[in-house]
Amino acid sequence: MDNRPLLLVADRQPELTRLVAISLGQEGFRVESANDGLSALDKVSELNPDLLLLGVDLPGMSGLDIIRELRDSHPLPVILLDDQTAVSAVSAGLNHGADDFVAKPFHPAELAARVRAVLRRRRRLLTGRRRVGPALVDLDSRQVEIEGRPVRIGRVEWMLLEHLLSNEGRILLHEELLAHVWGPEYRDDVPYLRLWIGQLRRRLGIPAWEEGPIRTIQGMGYSYDPDHAIPVMRSRRPRADRRERAASAAGVPGRTDPDAEADGEPARRRSHGARARSACNTTATGG
Repeated sequence: MDNRPLLLVADRQPELTRLVAISLGQEGFRVESANDGLSALDKVSELNPDLLLLGVDLPGMSGLDIIRELRDSHPLPVILLDDQTAVSAVSAGLNHGADDFVAKPFHPAELAARVRAVLRRRRRLLTGRRRVGPALVDLDSRQVEIEGRPVRIGRVEWMLLEHLLSNEGRILLHEELLAHVWGPEYRDDVPYLRLWIGQLRRRLGIPAWEEGPIRTIQGMGYSYDPDHAIPVMRSRRPRADRRERAASAAGVPGRTDPDAEADGEPARRRSHGARARSACNTTATGG
C-alpha cells in the first residue's frame, strides 16, 4: 500500500495539472487531477486526499464555492492557485477558509515547500518517530516497524493512526473518526470503525486481549492515551449476566448472544460489521 501523501490538484489548465503532478510526484507525493469544479468535488469524496491544490477560476464551480461546499461536509487543507496577486484576492481566498495562497506562475520547489508546510501545520507538527506499543512509527516517511522488521500498513490504518497521534490525550468521538477517515456519510457506522481499530492494533503488534495506548472510551470513541491519563469509564448499563439472572428470576429466558452488545453499541448494526470485516480481510490480504 502506497502511504505517500495524496494530493488533488484542480485547475482549468490541463497543462498546469500535468506539470504539478510530475513535479510533486518527484517530491514524494501522489497526485490526482481534475479540470473543473464538479469533478474536483467528486474526486475529493472518492479519494479523500490529504490536501487540495485548487484553482480559483474553475469552470462549473469556482474555487471559493468549492471551499464553502467542503467546509462542513469534507474539511481538508486547501492551497489556492491564482494569477491574481492583489491583496483583495489573497484575503478573499484566506477568508473563505484556504490555508495558503500561491500565485501563478510558481516554481515547483516553492509549491512543494508550501504543501509540506500546510501538511505540517494541519498535523500539529507531527514529525519524527513515536513508540506505539511494540511498534516504532516514523511519521515523516510513514513507515512502521516492529523489532526492526517493516510492517505493511494500509492507507485507512495510517489515517486512523495519524489522527489519533495528532490528538494525543483527547477523546475522539466515533462519528468524528468516521467522518475524518471515510467521510460524513459513514458517521454512524460504529461497528465499521471498531473493526478497523482492531486491525490497526494488530498491525502495531498489540495483543488481541489488550488495547495498548489506543484506548477504547466506552460508549464514546477512542483516544491515543499512552500514559493512561484518561480514567476508565464504565458503562452504566447492567451487565449481561445480571440481566440474565433477573430474567431467569422472572421466568423469562435470558439473552445469551455474546455479540448482542459490544462497546455500548446495539447489535442491530451487525450488517455493517460484516461489511467492514470483509473490507478488513481484503486489506489485510491485499496490502
